Amino acid sequence: MSVSTPSPTSLTITRPDDWHVHLRDGDMLGMTVPATARTFHRAVVMPNLVPPVTNVELAAQYRQRIMSALPSDMTFDPRMALYLTQDTTAETVMAAAQDETVIGFKLYPAGATTNSAAGVRSVEGMAATLEVMQEHGVPLLVHGEVTEPEIDIFDREKVFIDRYLVPITEQFPRLKVVLEHITTKDAADFVAAAHDQVAATITPQHILMNRNDLLVGGVYVHNYCLPVLKRRTHQEALQKAATSGSPKFFLGTDSAPHVREKKETACGCAGCFSAFTAIELYAQAFAELDALDKLEGFASHFGADFYDLPRNTDTITLQKYTWNAPELVHHGDQSWVPYWAGRELMWQQQTL
Repeated sequence: MSVSTPSPTSLTITRPDDWHVHLRDGDMLGMTVPATARTFHRAVVMPNLVPPVTNVELAAQYRQRIMSALPSDMTFDPRMALYLTQDTTAETVMAAAQDETVIGFKLYPAGATTNSAAGVRSVEGMAATLEVMQEHGVPLLVHGEVTEPEIDIFDREKVFIDRYLVPITEQFPRLKVVLEHITTKDAADFVAAAHDQVAATITPQHILMNRNDLLVGGVYVHNYCLPVLKRRTHQEALQKAATSGSPKFFLGTDSAPHVREKKETACGCAGCFSAFTAIELYAQAFAELDALDKLEGFASHFGADFYDLPRNTDTITLQKYTWNAPELVHHGDQSWVPYWAGRELMWQQQTL
């Protein structure tokens, strides 16, 4: 007679890092910084502000604003991504390589997502810049979607990979490339088959949901993000990748707050604001997939290893406990509807 193993009621893991997050700027930092620092020691901070963070001087100023918003009883180490443009110079790349707080350059195809108008207009025209990045060991972080209106929105990630990323990884084999917030089986397969300098981040929403959760029974605007949720077969491929134990896949929430009025409008903003429940969402997904033993590697080890950074030495503990994610988050005179708002969660991070 077989004996079932009791499921754990608590889980202690090395403190995680968030390798893709939007903290925004200004007063909003007073909300987003503590929300992220609650769980994560390091975070790769996206540079798509207005104006964008395009050089180390602007990154240093932005990082100082972030640290000024950090409560005195918290520790946090934001790593800054710089915004890659068609005009990024070799000198800017070399300055980034010498600054340990700068982790790499973010490639936004112009018009692909929020505040991407200043992004790259011609990926083919970036070869000289990518060569300098490879030479100086500066990673390339990629929002992998084409933007041509004739390309179906559900196909834009695959077309970008075929058209641009395959050639980039072949032409620049020593360039570290992170395909951010992957959404398709095509992306998971590409990353798994690519050389060891290629990796990917996966968000909680793309593990937990598919396009039915966006479109069936109405349009659920708070589940709308870019790249958009895909069909169930792609969701299942991402679940398999995240829980595979492969060091090529690691945590990046892509937590992206937009005030309620800008999400719940005729043309709502793209982004899921998951910072307040991020690790609990991943734990929920991994538990449902019977893969809690794989969570620590995905959340706490593989990203640090890929970026050649030391793993964190402190820990967090998750307790098995049924609770509901907040319906609304308030800060100042504004409010946000977080991802998973009001829904049940089965794990909760313990506070000290």
